[in-house]
Formats: sequence, structure tokens, C-alpha cells
Amino acid sequence: MSIRFKTLTELSNQLAEKKLSAAELCQHTLNLINKDNSNAILSTCHELAQEQAKKAEETIITQNANTLTGIPIVYKDNFNIKNQLATCASKILASHRSVYDATVVDLMQKKGSISIAKANMDEFAMGSTNENSAFGHVKNPFNNHHCSGGSSGGSAAIVASGTVPIAFGSDTGGSVRQPAAFCGIVGLKPTYGRLSRFGVVAFASSFDQPGIFSHTAEDSAIALSAVAHHDAKDSTSVNIKNQDYTKNLNYSISGKTVGLVRLLFERISDSEIQNCYQKAIATYQKLGVNFIDIELPEPELCVAAYYILSSCECSSNLSRFDGVRYGYRSPKSNNLNNLYTYSRSEGFGAEVKRRILLGTFALSSGYFDAYYVKAQKMRRVILNEFNTLFEKLDAIMLPTSLTTAPKLGQDFDYNDDMCTITANLTGLPAISHPVGLANGLPVGMQIIGKHFEESLILNKTHQFQSITDFHHCHPNTD
Repeated sequence: MSIRFKTLTELSNQLAEKKLSAAELCQHTLNLINKDNSNAILSTCHELAQEQAKKAEETIITQNANTLTGIPIVYKDNFNIKNQLATCASKILASHRSVYDATVVDLMQKKGSISIAKANMDEFAMGSTNENSAFGHVKNPFNNHHCSGGSSGGSAAIVASGTVPIAFGSDTGGSVRQPAAFCGIVGLKPTYGRLSRFGVVAFASSFDQPGIFSHTAEDSAIALSAVAHHDAKDSTSVNIKNQDYTKNLNYSISGKTVGLVRLLFERISDSEIQNCYQKAIATYQKLGVNFIDIELPEPELCVAAYYILSSCECSSNLSRFDGVRYGYRSPKSNNLNNLYTYSRSEGFGAEVKRRILLGTFALSSGYFDAYYVKAQKMRRVILNEFNTLFEKLDAIMLPTSLTTAPKLGQDFDYNDDMCTITANLTGLPAISHPVGLANGLPVGMQIIGKHFEESLILNKTHQFQSITDFHHCHPNTD
């Protein structure tokens, strides 16, 4: 029985109807992972997965199962799973094994899901093409000559290839939404503080948020309902009532007012991409959505503020990786200074070192006010502008990216992140969903919602998917 491209809901139904056992599903998934040629997976949780599959089968037999029981889940390699490798795709943590579970992992496992593998990523989540991994780049399932996006490229690629229905990534500046767009799947970044960051290795603590990859809004809603809980172990976790995010999926979106960021759509030069977006907008209008043109803060200035602030936080967070307590230790060191210097120089990749240096410079005496403080002020201005817009809007719609997935080895422009970073600067929830193919590669549309209104952006995506079939457009896996 083929399990490729089956949604979470479809697999759950097959398990409940005894058409497939949890052990069989686990083994089929491991077999597909072994055949995968995209370099999406860094390690498998083979023994743990088989043990969890056995428990899931017992739960199903006793009819105490829920939708997630027995479902294999992949986690980006910056999520801690007890006794499993957690390398963050970096040489400095190449042999590091977790001693505890991340809260998101723990909550999913309590629902009976199977932690089956760890996905490739840009080193410490720094990058937009997944070419910064110490263990090789991830290929796009639609075209192996193109990237999968980043930094959660492995998680996106393994869902896009139909191997698992759900994978988790982290979104600091678009690292879930952008690879989701490049790989033709749904990518959800919840409101900052909605999901616990405990056990997810930090890049930029005021930006990082766990996110979800899936083929459908419904599957994302099911996973979000399982993990959107307050966590006392994370000081930024918001204590608000848990909810069932599937409840509002079928509500009509007729009469909703959505802001359209024309400036960003107009920056797209490829006519096929433009055509995908125009058809998607027309589909939303058919569903009764009213569009009004809006302007967002200057995109390039948002990019500048984001890279200053995130690099400052990266410089602070990564100072712990010094060759002393854990991780890579350089054999060249003969004193403490050399230990720090050689271990970090040899253990970190070029992009990570670049951002550490930028952050350290911006935080240094004489430059702190000119860069860090000014960027923080701009962050507040951007948030205020969004709050003003949301006084008259239900959501904002814009491209997830101005291009489709770039070719591997192509020079990356940091300004390419301009479509996604504002949701991280403001902490707003955002989702990307597929709207077609341009030149054989997927195109994604992005929707930004008000704080803690994930149900509304999931509702819009679900309604769009109910009358389109772009989410059924899969890569050739033969």
C-alpha cells in the first residue's frame, strides 16, 4: 500500500479502519526516507519510532486513539528529541545528542504521534536556501537543480515528497513559509508566543517560532491544536485558552476585507508567477473576499532592521558554543583563548560567522545606539503600522517570495526575504499556501493575520483549497 502524499486525516482514517497498522506505517515511512535522494533527512529515530509505533497500535486497538495517534512526524534538527541527534546542521554539534524533549515534541508524542526523523536545515537556522548546512544542501523535490528554501528546507522537502504528512520547522524570518512556497505545500508560522520555544535551539529569541508544514490547512490546524499550549518553561509562551483550530475551517469567508500589498506583487518580473497570483486573487474574490490596496513599511528598511536585530541576538545565543561544555573542540587548542578561537572558527560555517560578527559589531560600544537601538525603534514603528492597518482589515495578502526556488549555487540577495520578515518583526501569524506552478516550480501566496488569529488565516486557506487543487500538485517521485 502506498502512503505517499496521504494527508494526516487520510492516514488516521486508514489506521482507525485497520487498513494499515501503526507499525506498517512506521516501516513504510522509514523505507521512503531511505530512498529519499534530496538530502532532506539528517538522521532517523529508528528504535524510538518503532517503540512509539507499538504503543500507538495498542492505543488504536483499545479505541483510545486520536487523529495524531500513529502518525509519523519529522522535526527540524534544532528540535530536541531525547537521546537523538540534534546537530542544527553544524559541525560544532555534529555528535550532540539531546537529553530532553522540546515541548512541541513532547506534546505531539503525548498525542500518540511517532517521532521518526530529524530534517536538514541551514546551519543554526541561518539561511534561505538550505545550502548553509554542514551536511550538504537539500534539493527541491520538483527540480533537483533548485534549492528547497530555508532554513527549514529539509522539513519542507520531506513533506513535499509525500513521505510524511506533517513536519515541524522554526520560522525566524520566513524559514517555514518560504520553503513551503518553494516546495508547493502549506507552511504556518503561528503568533510569537503561541507555541513554546523550549527545547528548540535558539537563533534569535525574540523572532523564533516553531512552525508547521503540511499539504492542507486542515492538517496544520490539527497539529496546531495539539501543540498550542502555554508552557511555564518558556517565559515568552502566552497563557491563553487552548482551542480547536479545525472548528472554524468551514466558515464562509464572503465579505471579509483583505489588504493587498500591490507594491510587492508589482516587483515580480516573471509573467508566469504573476499569472499564478492573479488567478489566486480571482479565486478569493469568487469566494467573496473584498480586496483593498495597502502599503507596508519600506521593504528594504525592514530587511535592514531584521538583520541587525536577529544578528545581535544570534551573537548572544551562540556564545555558548565555545568548545568547553559540549560540541566540537578543536585539537589545535593549547590555551583557553585558542580553545575558543579555533573551536568556533572550525566549528561554525561562513554564514553563521558572518552573522555573529555583524551582531557583535552592532552591539559594541559606540555602535549600539546607532544600529541596535535604532533597529528596535523601527521594529516598534512597523508593529504600529500593522496595528493601524488591522483596524480596518481581516488579513493582509502578499507574495511569499518574489521568485520561485533559485538554482543551487545561485547568489542569494538578503532583500529576497522582504516578503516574510515583517511577520517576524511584528510577531504576527502568517501562512503560505500553494497557488500553482511557474516554469515547473511551485508558487506560494502568503496571508498575515492579527495576533492569535491563526484560525482565521487557516480558514481562508482551507476555503481556497476547497475549490482548488493546487495542494494536489505533487513532484514526480519515481
